[in-house]
Amino acid sequence: MDEDLITNPKWSQRRQNRATAFRFIFQWEMNPTDHLNRDLNEFILRLGKPEDYFSYAIELVDGIIEKQDIIDSMIKELVDNWEFSRIAKADLGLLRVAIYEIQYRLDIPPVVVIDEALEISKEFSTENSKKFLNGVLDKVLTRIPRPARRPAI
Repeated sequence: MDEDLITNPKWSQRRQNRATAFRFIFQWEMNPTDHLNRDLNEFILRLGKPEDYFSYAIELVDGIIEKQDIIDSMIKELVDNWEFSRIAKADLGLLRVAIYEIQYRLDIPPVVVIDEALEISKEFSTENSKKFLNGVLDKVLTRIPRPARRPAI
């Protein structure tokens, strides 16, 4: 993955934060340690922007890690005919970020979250990922008791 993509000037700050959260979750999945906060702070420092620029990414990572068991059990229920362990790690990271936002960030319309996940997947995942991610995230929409196109709060 290319560090420059995190600060792509064409991306909004919020998308850069989502991409940063995704990249950290992906990296941490591949090489977890007992020092999550230290690792996250070091990761963000390497991006060359002030830490407060990535405050949303930090919030996402903290929430995803806290709710990872719940998020992963949802993913397991939603993927048909597919072993959880066989999900591409990039797709798994993108699903974790998106599902966390849909479930726990009621201020963001779910369709916005899905669109953002699909846009980020264009840079970090395979061409086939878009269909897979869209299918799983569309199933998430059927399980939430809130409007897909408006914030819930």
